[in-house]
Amino acid sequence: MNQDYIKADHWSIIEEGFDVNQVKSSESLFSIGNGTMGQRANFEEQYSGPTFQGSYIAGVYYPDKTRVGWWKNGYPEYFAKVLNAPNWIGINVSINGEALDIFKCKKIENFRRELNMKEGWLSRSFKATLQNSIEIEVESKRFLSLDFDEVGAIEYKVKLLNSDAQINFSPYLDNGITNEDSNWDDKFWDVLSVNHEDNQAFILSRTMKTHFYVCTAMQSQVSLNGKVIDQQNTVSENSNYVEFQYKNQIKKGDTIALTKFGGYTTDRNHDKKELISVAKKTLHEVSKIGFQALLDLQKAAWSKIWEMADISIEGDVKAQQGIRFNIFQLNQTYLGKDARLNIGPKGFTGEKYGGSTYWDTEAYCIPFYLATKDQKVARNLLAYRYQQLDKAIENAEKLGFKNGAALYPMVTMNGEECHNEWEITFEEIHRNGAIAFAIYNYHRFTSDYSYIPEKGLEVLIGIARFWHQRATFSKAKNKYVILGVTGPNEYENNVNNNFYTNYIAKWCIKYAAENIDIVEKDYPSDFTRIMNKVKLSKAELTQWKTVADNMYFPYSEDEQVYLQQDGFLDKELITVADLDKSQRPINQKWSWDRILRSPYIKQADTLQGFYFFEDDFTVEELERHFDFYEPFTVHESALSPCVHSIQAAKLGRMEQAYTFYLRTSRLDLDDYNHEVHEGLHITSMAGTWMSIVEGFGGMRVKNNRLSFSPKIPKQWNAYSFKINFRNQILKVNVKQNKTQFELDGTEMLDILVNDELINIQPNRLVSV
Repeated sequence: MNQDYIKADHWSIIEEGFDVNQVKSSESLFSIGNGTMGQRANFEEQYSGPTFQGSYIAGVYYPDKTRVGWWKNGYPEYFAKVLNAPNWIGINVSINGEALDIFKCKKIENFRRELNMKEGWLSRSFKATLQNSIEIEVESKRFLSLDFDEVGAIEYKVKLLNSDAQINFSPYLDNGITNEDSNWDDKFWDVLSVNHEDNQAFILSRTMKTHFYVCTAMQSQVSLNGKVIDQQNTVSENSNYVEFQYKNQIKKGDTIALTKFGGYTTDRNHDKKELISVAKKTLHEVSKIGFQALLDLQKAAWSKIWEMADISIEGDVKAQQGIRFNIFQLNQTYLGKDARLNIGPKGFTGEKYGGSTYWDTEAYCIPFYLATKDQKVARNLLAYRYQQLDKAIENAEKLGFKNGAALYPMVTMNGEECHNEWEITFEEIHRNGAIAFAIYNYHRFTSDYSYIPEKGLEVLIGIARFWHQRATFSKAKNKYVILGVTGPNEYENNVNNNFYTNYIAKWCIKYAAENIDIVEKDYPSDFTRIMNKVKLSKAELTQWKTVADNMYFPYSEDEQVYLQQDGFLDKELITVADLDKSQRPINQKWSWDRILRSPYIKQADTLQGFYFFEDDFTVEELERHFDFYEPFTVHESALSPCVHSIQAAKLGRMEQAYTFYLRTSRLDLDDYNHEVHEGLHITSMAGTWMSIVEGFGGMRVKNNRLSFSPKIPKQWNAYSFKINFRNQILKVNVKQNKTQFELDGTEMLDILVNDELINIQPNRLVSV
């Protein structure tokens, strides 16, 4: 592990003691968000040490132009990146003319930072001795409001400990920011105006190329020993910066505080001509409410989220902290309010992966949102892809596919492919399958079939057409093959017949065909509308089925396993256990060429197929494949431990399942992959939830019923979670010797527990 400095706590992430080497990691770990905007845990005051400043607005991005010297056909025209937004949190502080900068202070004592997940706020406190020998105590608290999601609030207090002094607060807005991942400190914003009025200030700016209009705003006031000071501020501004200055002579023992409200209004939600007036009105409203009352609203809003989403663990504080951290960050990133948005792998915590949408959403996030939110949230995530179907068809056309075949992008902001790595863009086509599987998963869980005739079937047809055209008939094998792909294991590029890709291609075609039959029979008007649009003939449908029925899957008779791809057994099969520890992680130690030639697997690949389609295989087959592939898996993807934890639990290997659970739940908190300074692994956090609910709880939907096969690690006394299943809330409490079920609803619910039918009556505890 890279670090272990976060204090174990049931409800908070706590750092004690100041270490400059931990600043960037902590900036990620203590990030806050409200689904509309988010920010890394940068200090409000000036900091001259190593830092990664980052504030982000959902849906605001920049298309960095891609330049390719040759073979341009189909290559993405740009690489999208989430933009570092103008900084609104800044508060420069000076004491007797010396800037507060904890990187330069003589001494920092009692440094403490806390992210309270239960109530949704971030605090920091410390004692500092400045170079001028003045001693101060600082306390700050901030949050991004869930009730007013365009606003954040900060309360910043300074107490004089050893002398009188002049304290200057300078809250500011700064549009002169750069992106951490920019090569040349490029600027991505045009400033249109800088304005101020009384204690409010506004910067109106516009992104280059994409032309998103954003108003960054702030309002501030000063109080002394809890009483507001009515004073005029001094204003300083330039073309991309505005600052208020509040100067006060303070006595020893006094506490002076600055309250600052700020945030963003954008033309994604308002008329671009109204952005300043909307910001002005919102700031007036929240300042009238006041910091403490707004914080009370925040606590109530988070209490409501936790009421449904919480997973409680008894007897293992680190495991408890891990799952709550994951659930908290998921809810900070996406709350399902806006169908135009999706979930980026880093959320609002960093810039890696461009902040774009990947297949992670469909494969890992949808199950979490299905079970912990109203089903319309998951439906919004499905609708996001439907809205981009035309772009997916265009994307396939660029590669030479036709007739409405759809290839969804690996990475996207608006439906267009915007990844700049060849092997990912052209080869990792299995992403299409996850999008189809999400439709299946939604219907399986909710029983809401209406989505398929309304929107989903068109998506399924486009995907099936792609797979039909992408497959090639091999005379040598007398089967259909899929060549030149990258599976979920990105440590293998341009391989032939990746098992997972071939399997999900077959499944997609069959699933599309099944639903065409259902819609034709039960939804004739939708069927007519769709067929008139897609022009699907019976002859084409027959061709699809021929491909699906004759798909090739590489198999080893000696090992009795499906091979990850053709030629996998040609590799030097040295297990991870026999690999020198000094060579780990291999993605930071080895050349790409060496990785590609090795047998090492980044994340579940063949086993991903066994996870999605476990009903197609026996437990014995799962065990054989798990025993063959897991020893070669380095788990250097955040998406890896959760799948292996679920499967280890299914196999009854609870110690192994528990180890994988800890790895996925504390991936960032303990920095297993030595990269948390770049941001958190948001989408894999849904996998942590799956590890408990689907792994230990054994939750499935079988024969249209909820099914459980509960298991519990020996390290835990009990754990509990809730499932929102078809508008009824089922609470599950698993103990070492029994499992209890309680239904919050109006109708009885039949469930399966270890394949035995159990009847659950509303508001009546059932023990099994």
